Amino acid sequence: MAAPALSVVVPVYNEEAGLPALFARLYPALDALGVRYEVIFVNDGSRDRSAAILKDQFLARPDVTRVVLFNANYGQHMAIIAGFERVRGQRIVTLDADLQNPPEEIGRLLAAMDEGHDYVGGVRRTREDAWWRRFASRAMNRLRERITRIRMTDQGCMLRAYSRDIVDAVAASREVSTYIPALAYTFAHSPVEIDVAHEERAAGESKYSLYRLVRLNFDLVTGFSLVPLQLFSLVGMFVAVMSVILYAIVVVQRIVVGDYIGGLTALWDRDILQFFLIGVVLFGLGLVGEYVGRIYQQVRERPRYTVRAVLERDDVPRRDAQTQSDVL
Repeated sequence: MAAPALSVVVPVYNEEAGLPALFARLYPALDALGVRYEVIFVNDGSRDRSAAILKDQFLARPDVTRVVLFNANYGQHMAIIAGFERVRGQRIVTLDADLQNPPEEIGRLLAAMDEGHDYVGGVRRTREDAWWRRFASRAMNRLRERITRIRMTDQGCMLRAYSRDIVDAVAASREVSTYIPALAYTFAHSPVEIDVAHEERAAGESKYSLYRLVRLNFDLVTGFSLVPLQLFSLVGMFVAVMSVILYAIVVVQRIVVGDYIGGLTALWDRDILQFFLIGVVLFGLGLVGEYVGRIYQQVRERPRYTVRAVLERDDVPRRDAQTQSDVL
């Protein structure tokens, strides 16, 4: 069986209601491209009937469909990693299963790659999300770019295209916790972003709450930069210097003025400064703990995910599996 030119990786988690609509649009859009392709669905431990629906779709289109079934929920990015480790195409596109990323836009990503780019990121022209999600996304994007120097206008858009070299480098990275678009950006030679359409979810609900969005960006910042630790060190130095200066001023006032009540002495005696210093220390401990936790996860060397089954035709060449738990 000839290797495809294009591989499309689609992570799936509890998308039972929206999968039929996805199939109805994705395959015609890919057929219209006129290139040999494959679609790899990775079921991330869905608790609904997503796995059964994916199996039926594999039986309907076994020539271009492959399905990876996780035994549990490991997260969207681990699902994409699993797809990356099995792709056979020279160009790889990631796509959300909720149809907020229109499959018809894939051709525009490939056209950008024809111009010589090895990484094409999507930027949603019109966000069909709640206002708080748009606000939080813009704020996190600015913070992340300042700290990590990774330039992604819209890090929440999963509609992206990568060259095979970048995907192989991402798959070879042994990081337990990572953000794939950012990691791929660090491997890219000629990255570019293009505007893509954005639609409302076809069915179901978003898997990313405000807490998970904040958590994702915190992981992104601590996973790609030491700036948070450095900033905390600078804050600690500033607080220490200011404390010494304030203490010296208080001592001088008490020597010159005597039993001085008020002014800086009152400020010094109040609990608010103590609470502030305690807050700084606790924040620093949490920040250090985040980095130590990442080290702990990494040194355990546990499998990042385990696969319950892979549905594919027998004549599909297999790449080396990521875990020993794959059941083919």
